[in-house]
Amino acid sequence: MKKVLFTATVDSHILQFHIPYLKWFKEQGYEVHVATNGDEVIPYCDVKHKITFERSPLKINNVKAIFELKKIIEKEKFQIIHTHTPMGSVVTRLAAKNARKKYKTRVIYTAHGFHFFKGAPLLNWVLFYPIEKYLSKYTDCLITINEEDYNLAKTKFNAKKVELVNGVGVDENKFDFQMDDKEKHKLRQSLGLKDDDFIIIYVAELSKRKNQGMLIKAVKELIDEGKENIKVILSGTDSRNGYYQEMVKKLGIENNIKFLGYRKDIPKLLKISDLYVSTAKQEGLPVNIIEAMFSGLPIIATNCRGNRDLINSCIEINNYNQLKERIINEMKKNNQEMIEYKVELFKIENVIKNIEKIYRRNI
Repeated sequence: MKKVLFTATVDSHILQFHIPYLKWFKEQGYEVHVATNGDEVIPYCDVKHKITFERSPLKINNVKAIFELKKIIEKEKFQIIHTHTPMGSVVTRLAAKNARKKYKTRVIYTAHGFHFFKGAPLLNWVLFYPIEKYLSKYTDCLITINEEDYNLAKTKFNAKKVELVNGVGVDENKFDFQMDDKEKHKLRQSLGLKDDDFIIIYVAELSKRKNQGMLIKAVKELIDEGKENIKVILSGTDSRNGYYQEMVKKLGIENNIKFLGYRKDIPKLLKISDLYVSTAKQEGLPVNIIEAMFSGLPIIATNCRGNRDLINSCIEINNYNQLKERIINEMKKNNQEMIEYKVELFKIENVIKNIEKIYRRNI
């Protein structure tokens, strides 16, 4: 029986982005394997392998993981391995080196945003660039999801093939519903929000990379200038251990900033919001902005890799005056009409078709 292996550092990455591709391989008659450092049940997965992947490149467990995975690859003799996440892909490509020659295993790597990019810290270039360049020669197909990464990989790396696809795809059906005023009022009320509040939403992990502090500080200044009806919804897991919550407390704007944690009702939260803001310092191709586009929200985004692939008029990172001016302009518009974006390229069915073509070329 034909076999395929998907690898990533953690289960959540597979569950969030790759279930449609596991399903596709099942439909093609493959036995589907998944290797992560987790114990979640994953749909369309026939065999689950727990590997000691670590996110940090400095963890010794990643060396152990190479030998664990190499043993599995030698035993199963996969036709295709599709690897994701930075350390997951490093470990996987090292483990699969012999299998590429011995069993003609094809290794596909999706880079969801290289750690090195224009404006990245020098350390990122020194540490991650040489690793990715070296491992590219053990990559049959390198998939990138933004123009900057594609151009760099195409000109500097040694992968057999470099492809550009439009992210991981978004299911438009999640946003194909209406909420009447009563439903919106009820959800706003449950979050401590009023009907006449101007609601800004940012859906992202609380982290340095996502840079929520830029939005918090800009909103504090707007509140001090009399825009007290501005409320911000921040939805996402917290990797900064309460740093932004403490910032909000010190600024005295706890009533204006709502930390919701991880939520499963993002489409509804977008429906009750007036403006989407991303203050990220770097992105791959941000699903959060694409989802805001599907919801028809006006969007303000920083000029970083990934964001500028989607938004033409971006603001500069940590330029608080630019952000404030753009927010004020959107408040003045009071635009209740849906904004139409060109979202065809990012629909999940179109992205799947592109990925399918890549798979078929490597089968």
